[in-house]
Amino acid sequence: MTALKAKSSKLKARPKVLVFAGYGLNCEEETKFAFDYVGAEADIVHINDLIENPKLFAKYQIAAVPGGFAYGDDLGSGRAYGLKLKNHLGKELEKFLERDTLMIGICNGFQVLTASGILPGALLENSSNRYLDRWVDLKVTGKSPWLKGIKKLSIPIAHGEGRYFMQPKELAKLKKEGRIALKYEKGEMAKLLNLPGNPNGAIADIAGITGYNGRVLGLMPHPERGMFFTQRPDWTNIREKLLRAGKPIPTEAVGIEIFRNAVKYFV
Repeated sequence: MTALKAKSSKLKARPKVLVFAGYGLNCEEETKFAFDYVGAEADIVHINDLIENPKLFAKYQIAAVPGGFAYGDDLGSGRAYGLKLKNHLGKELEKFLERDTLMIGICNGFQVLTASGILPGALLENSSNRYLDRWVDLKVTGKSPWLKGIKKLSIPIAHGEGRYFMQPKELAKLKKEGRIALKYEKGEMAKLLNLPGNPNGAIADIAGITGYNGRVLGLMPHPERGMFFTQRPDWTNIREKLLRAGKPIPTEAVGIEIFRNAVKYFV
């Protein structure tokens, strides 16, 4: 699928979000909650319902492929679901992305977007050959409506095949086009937990990339699991420091800003 320049068409009503579901995707409820919390109107829709009635895409301005273990990661993470999207809904997705729409793929959803050809590259087994569940630090290195106003963030990962890879020539093109959106770095969480900044051996420390002029974002970390202050592993320590300094205790964490940016794009 090729990137096309879209014309802006801002909405006055709450933007509607299509959250894909089915066959092992298991983060749809959290993803819906995140969008609803920031003012969108999200629906969880099974992929079979979209195949049966592809006109449903016309109702939505945002599409999200959440995390999980689609098809039990048979054939490789995200591959079976990605091929189902490509083979049954490829034309409809192309039409959806030709409009002034946004799309995000989180963790398994990122794997689905690469497997379907919406985003380039591949997600391979972690260099440790182990499933990883930890917090990581990210720096924003590309432009995207999803990442507007965000420079750094700390959110969790949970994957066994999160090592982003592409051939050197294609990687150079990705860099030149400014499509590397997020990079792992050794920041506050990595130092706190005494862990490497790059958790999985991703080439060029890549944690997320964009397509369609930044309107499509794929990332391995889970922003929906880092929406609130109390989700941070160090929140009690930070709370005590803030209390002693007489400062207010925050409710939200930076992960929620990714979803809020998507809503702001349309209102």
